Amino acid sequence: MTDDLRIERVTDEASLQDWRHVHNVIVPPDALTLDEVRERAGRHLLDVAYLGDALVGCMTVRRPTADAPSVATVIARILPARRGQGFGAALYAHGLTEAHALVPAPDTIETIVLASNEDGLRFARTHGFEESERYVLPGATVPYVHLRLPSDGAGRTMAG
Repeated sequence: MTDDLRIERVTDEASLQDWRHVHNVIVPPDALTLDEVRERAGRHLLDVAYLGDALVGCMTVRRPTADAPSVATVIARILPARRGQGFGAALYAHGLTEAHALVPAPDTIETIVLASNEDGLRFARTHGFEESERYVLPGATVPYVHLRLPSDGAGRTMAG
């Protein structure tokens, strides 16, 4: 069934709205406006996933920054009704490929999951991520969990 999954870069208003919809369903305490999504699309790689015409999920690949020049962040989000069907693994694998193709290629891959998203935490841990940090944004009550893929010591992540 995942062979029919279509992953597309966010390029127009419709895909911006679809990406925003998935993000806001999965991360309601940090709901974004369309303008905020447009701004993120200028800094990050944003993709949406469809099964036929049905929206399944979205993905973000955050490029390394001056503060973390060897770290990329891959976040795959799947709508609750579509979980457990292999779409998360397919979207995550796509995100890893995108992250490893960045120039320069990152040595470390991280992800971020809202602590209340038990499915997301389970998925990350099943795919080799280990918790590295928890924090609560000002005014929020639910922490975010940063998870990191262990490295093989030669700058390559052990998964992907």
